[in-house]
Amino acid sequence: MYMQFNMKLPGLESVIVTKMEELEGNFHLHVKLPVKKHCCPACGENKSRIHDYRIQKVQHLKIFERTAYLFYKKRRYVCSCGKRFPEKNHVVERYQRHSIEWNQALGLRVIQGKNFKDTAGQFRTSQATAIRRFDHLGATRLKEVDTLPSVIAIDEYKGDTTEGKYQVIVADGKTGVPLDILPNRSVRTVKKYLAKKGSQVKMVVMDMSHSFKAAVKKALGNPIIIADRFHFCRYIYWALERVRRRVQKEFHDYDRKKCKRMKHIFYKRYEELTDKQHWYLERYLGLSEDLRTAYGLKEAYRSWFDEAKNGTKDLGEIKQGLYRFYNQVEKSGMDEFIKAIGTLKNWQPEVLNSFAFGYTNGFVEGLNNQTKVIKRNAFGFKRYDRLRLRVLLHHQFKDLDFRVG
Repeated sequence: MYMQFNMKLPGLESVIVTKMEELEGNFHLHVKLPVKKHCCPACGENKSRIHDYRIQKVQHLKIFERTAYLFYKKRRYVCSCGKRFPEKNHVVERYQRHSIEWNQALGLRVIQGKNFKDTAGQFRTSQATAIRRFDHLGATRLKEVDTLPSVIAIDEYKGDTTEGKYQVIVADGKTGVPLDILPNRSVRTVKKYLAKKGSQVKMVVMDMSHSFKAAVKKALGNPIIIADRFHFCRYIYWALERVRRRVQKEFHDYDRKKCKRMKHIFYKRYEELTDKQHWYLERYLGLSEDLRTAYGLKEAYRSWFDEAKNGTKDLGEIKQGLYRFYNQVEKSGMDEFIKAIGTLKNWQPEVLNSFAFGYTNGFVEGLNNQTKVIKRNAFGFKRYDRLRLRVLLHHQFKDLDFRVG
C-alpha cells in the first residue's frame, strides 16, 4: 500500500522521502539525499559527477509502533582522477545495517532498560546486538575517575561474578555519587586501588569490616575512618535479640509464640508504642528479669545515641556518656551486652568520628539495593566488567529524559 508523505521525521530532516509504503505491518521509506559537491578523498577536488546508485536496506526507529526500514538510494561519485567514493550522509555509517538514530537510541535504552533481552525485543533485534552496542557505548561514554575525592564511602555487595562472589562499591561521601566498582573485596584489591587513586582522600566512611580497615590504613596511611551508625548500633539490638531468644524458651508455649510474634515492640521507641503494645511489653518484661534488664540497657543506649546524634553535646561529653553506658552494661553482667560493647570498644575512635563529622553510609546501602535490582532483572552478570559498566552507566544516565524507541 502506497502512502502520501509530506512530514519531516526526526533524524531524517536532511533526506528526501520519495516513497512510503506499508508491507506486512512494517513501514518502508525510500529515501535519498540531494545532489551536492563532495571532496575527493584522493586528490581533494570538489566533484558532483555521479557514478552509480546502490539501494541499501537500513533498519530505523519504529514509526507508530511499527518497524521502519529505510531503502537508502546511495550515490557513488567519481572524480577526474579516477577515484570512486560514496556520498557523505547522516543516515547510516559504513558497514552498518541500522541507522545512526537507531544505534544511538538502542545504546541509551540498553542502559536505562530492564535487561538486554527486553530492550532487544523493543528494537526488533537480537540480544547479542544489544550487548555489543552496550559494550561499545560503555567503552566510550563511561567517565572514569582518576583521583578520588577527599571523603569516600565504601561498602560491599553480592555480585556473583567471575571475579568474585562479592564486589566493592566506592562512592563520593559528600554527593553520594558512585565512583567505581572493584572486582572483589580482598585487602589486596582495595589497597591497590586506594593507593593508586586515593592521594587526596582524608576520610573514609565504611562498615565495621576489619579487612576494609586494614586495606585503608595500608594504602592511605592514617586517614580518618568513620564507622557507619547503622552497623555499630545493630550490635546492641542483636544483643537484645539474643537475650529475648534465650529467656522466651522458659515461657509458657502460648507466651513463647506470642512473644516471638510481638518482638518488634522491644525495638521500637518506648514513647512510640501504642497502649496495646505497652501492655504486651510490660507483660513480657514482667515474665523475665533478664529481659527487663536487657530492655533497659537498650533504652539507655538509645538515649545516649539520640543525644550524640542531635549534636547537643561536645565530643568529650559524648565520650563520657558512652563510658557510663559501658559501666552500666558491665554491672548488669549480661554476656550478650558485654560482648556487644567489646566490639564498640574496639571501634570506639571510628564510632565517635561518626558524630564528630556526621557522615554515614546510608546512601551506599541504597546504591547497593539498586545494584541488586539491576542484577536480578538481568538474571545475573557473569562478567564483572559488564556489571560494572551497567551499574555505573545507569547512575550516570538515570536523570536523562529519553523517550525514543
